[in-house]
Amino acid sequence: MDVQEVLKLADDLVFINTGKHLDNLQEVILRGTLQGLKYSKIADESHCTEGHVKDIASELWKLLSEVSGEEVNKSNIRVTLERLKFSHLRNFNKDIVQIDEINFCGDSSPSPKVTNPPTEKVTLNKGNTKLKVCEYLDEMPKSGVLFDRTTSLTTLKQWILHENTRLLAIHGIVGIGKTAIAAQLVQQIKDEFDFVIWRSLATSPPLPILQKNIIQFFCRGGAPVPAPEDGATTGGLPLLEYLQKYRCLLILDDVQMINSSGQLAGNYQPGYEDYGTLFRQVGELSHNSCLVLLSWEKPREIAALEGKNQPVRSLQLNGLGGEAGEILREKGLAEDEKWSELIEQYSGNPLWLKIVATMIQDLFSGNISEMFSDDTLFLGDLESLLHQPFNRLSESEKQVMSWLASETAPVSLSKVPENLQLSRSQLLKIMQSLGRRSLIEKIQEGDSLWDSYASRTFFTLGPVLKEYVKTNYSRPICE
Repeated sequence: MDVQEVLKLADDLVFINTGKHLDNLQEVILRGTLQGLKYSKIADESHCTEGHVKDIASELWKLLSEVSGEEVNKSNIRVTLERLKFSHLRNFNKDIVQIDEINFCGDSSPSPKVTNPPTEKVTLNKGNTKLKVCEYLDEMPKSGVLFDRTTSLTTLKQWILHENTRLLAIHGIVGIGKTAIAAQLVQQIKDEFDFVIWRSLATSPPLPILQKNIIQFFCRGGAPVPAPEDGATTGGLPLLEYLQKYRCLLILDDVQMINSSGQLAGNYQPGYEDYGTLFRQVGELSHNSCLVLLSWEKPREIAALEGKNQPVRSLQLNGLGGEAGEILREKGLAEDEKWSELIEQYSGNPLWLKIVATMIQDLFSGNISEMFSDDTLFLGDLESLLHQPFNRLSESEKQVMSWLASETAPVSLSKVPENLQLSRSQLLKIMQSLGRRSLIEKIQEGDSLWDSYASRTFFTLGPVLKEYVKTNYSRPICE
């Protein structure tokens, strides 16, 4: 079995016995272990301490030992699960999943071993069928304080509840708060749906596996399998049949992980192109469900289908304004008269501000002036955080980012610099890709009603991204 099959087998085994799926960190630890990574490497990639990874790993091996009835540890996990594949899991093939089969649901009644079934809210009448409204939110982070997002939340609720938006993307750079606003949105509108499901794509599950996993939730909630004729227009995507039959709110987080690295934004990994088919059909087919995509970059299908009068929308999250001062207050920073400057320097990004505020507290006892005494914008732990989106860029995108970072003022695309060695068409494609990744800032000049004919567009990088590019590309890529 390959790594993905072992992950799926472990997740099924845990779910059948406990009613819960492996969480994101457990999946990352299991995947890393199967790939021969050390705990220190897994910790670096997960942005947590090695000690925390070891603690979670110890709990994971204990859990897998309990549900499998065999001793499981870091060195024997693959062999043990491969041995159990036929000797153990096949006993459950009449329950919610059949290994290596097409059928997704059998008897929808819970297995007697399930101790934590999905949350049941109320009972609705669907013709002669009674269906319990169910929430499957184990992978949804707890929603904390949400700063200065009231307008965005109102817009999202309007789109989903009153304008029947079927496909919605919330996108923005790492740390901007996509997951936080989506979690708040779910809490405020979940009672309007029959099923509410949150799944992360952080481990890049192939679409057939994701569909099986999600359809298990529908079966657990008492949803019968749609008749074959119900799915005549869904192109072999069974998940769409459920989205058409029931009113569902489905949130997919970390959507960027199914896209290829080293290419322009919107290109899927080989073998993951069927996600594009799913997104497109969710937007085009008639139904009362809503699929919400959370991503660092705007999906290509969204860009092609969205419109003011269309059931496909996107919301790019930008930085916070003065309300971000609450973050600095919580971190105990002094000199509140300098907060606005700090917020501007770090583009109002909530996570970036939390990281830099912690650094200021650790190194300068909360004194912002001491940090500003250095002309260089300090990145600290932000640098490793930014490695994630930058490592996904194509070489041509890195080349253009290096050019933008070297410019002291915003630039126009009216003329392509000779040292870029790109055609105008290539440059425009790259700028469009960087825009979809929320890595560049666009400045419009002369865009009033009376002088719009003279309007010009300029592009630049925010202070943090400019410093990151300069720091990591000491020799300009464009030379």
